[in-house]
Amino acid sequence: MDELVALLDSDGKVCGSAPRSVMRRDNLRHGATGVLVRNSAGEIYVHRRTPTKDVYPHRYDFAAGGVVAAGEDPYDAVVRELDEELGITGVELTRLPEGDYADEHTSYRAYLYTCVWDGPVKHQPEEVEWGAWMSPADLVAKFDEWSFMPDTVALLGPLVRTYAQ
Repeated sequence: MDELVALLDSDGKVCGSAPRSVMRRDNLRHGATGVLVRNSAGEIYVHRRTPTKDVYPHRYDFAAGGVVAAGEDPYDAVVRELDEELGITGVELTRLPEGDYADEHTSYRAYLYTCVWDGPVKHQPEEVEWGAWMSPADLVAKFDEWSFMPDTVALLGPLVRTYAQ
C-alpha cells in the first residue's frame, strides 16, 4: 500500500498530500521526524538501514525517524517511528529546534527530538539491519569513514559534535 504523505510549503505548513511513491519520485517537500537516542552513559544509538529503504539504502544513521503521514501530527509521527524502528516506547522526548533539509533525493521539514533510553532496542527487520551504542567521539570519528545519512549529519551532526567535546 502506498501511504499518503503530508506535503509542506516553504513555511512548513501542510499544503496537501501525495502517495509516498509520488513524493519520492518528484522529491516533494514533506515532513519527517528524527530522534537522537542516547543512553544514561551519554552514548548514541547508531544503526544501519536495510538495502530496501526507498531513500539512502544501506547507510548508517544516528536518528530514528521517518515520514509524517497525511493527517498525522508530527509529534505522533515521532512516537510512532521511534517505536517502529527501534522498539522504544514510553520515553520522555525532548524537543530540539526544527530544521530543513533538501538535496536531489529528499526535501523536508525535520521535527527533531532527543531522548535517554537504557532499555532494550528492538529493530524493525524491514528498516534496520544493525545497531550499536557509540560514544559521541567515536561517532564523530566515523562521519568521514562510514557512509552516513547526509540529512542526519547536517541536522543533528552539530549537536553530536558538542557532545563529543
